[in-house]
Amino acid sequence: MVTNIAHGGARSLAPENTLAAARKALEIGADLWETDVAVTADEQLILFHDDSMARTTNAAAVFPARRPWIFTTMTFDEVRALDAGSWFVETDPFGQIAAGAVSAAQQQSYRGEKVPTLAEALIFTQEANFTINIELKRLPPPLEKFPVPDRVLDLVDALKIDHHRLIFSSANQQWLRVVKKRHPDLIVQAVLGIPETAPLEWGNYEFDAYNVRHTMIDEATIRNLHQRGVNINLWTVNHEEDMRRFIAAGAAGLITDFPQRLKKVLEDYQHE
Repeated sequence: MVTNIAHGGARSLAPENTLAAARKALEIGADLWETDVAVTADEQLILFHDDSMARTTNAAAVFPARRPWIFTTMTFDEVRALDAGSWFVETDPFGQIAAGAVSAAQQQSYRGEKVPTLAEALIFTQEANFTINIELKRLPPPLEKFPVPDRVLDLVDALKIDHHRLIFSSANQQWLRVVKKRHPDLIVQAVLGIPETAPLEWGNYEFDAYNVRHTMIDEATIRNLHQRGVNINLWTVNHEEDMRRFIAAGAAGLITDFPQRLKKVLEDYQHE
């Protein structure tokens, strides 16, 4: 059965890569939430997607002279001074505020939302009996050589996070091997389709799953790999028609900005 995954939490209903989005994903009934690890200039682990903080915070207003506001050039205290929620209310990136899916009270609660630490995300996930997919991504300068997997695993160990609450994903397959070597019981998933112009690197199918850009794979390939026991998750699948055809093809998971849509599709599918 396909897994209902909330990409970046329920980011169509809450600001992405925040605890607000994680809480919303849990409330909706997602099986897990996915987020991205970033590192500040003083080597603190936070959650953030873009290299620049301009799109999803008020960094340009708070630090006008710091263009282009790359998170690796900003200290943790500077990052925590930012508002990571008001942009969502002001831009309505998925049109869900206009559609009436986000209440006025929810909108107000997002204003002032902070960029979370990875520690906060892990503790929330464990206390909520939830699951988190932690994507390990390359870092922009000057932290290109920062040992991302080891530092993340050090934190997991220090906080004593239950391993069954964790999934690690990355386009850097060597990093996944580092994770698996340290903790063979952890689930690791290779991200394929970055960049979109590069061929998919399947290797020898050594990983627990492959998270593939959904525009770069067809249903016949998904079906064939499913029959061979290879787990395929697809990102980012937001349209119900695509959700239905990928479920039918045997996808193991769908990564979506709209877990509320996927939940409905899954419920309908189970009754067919």
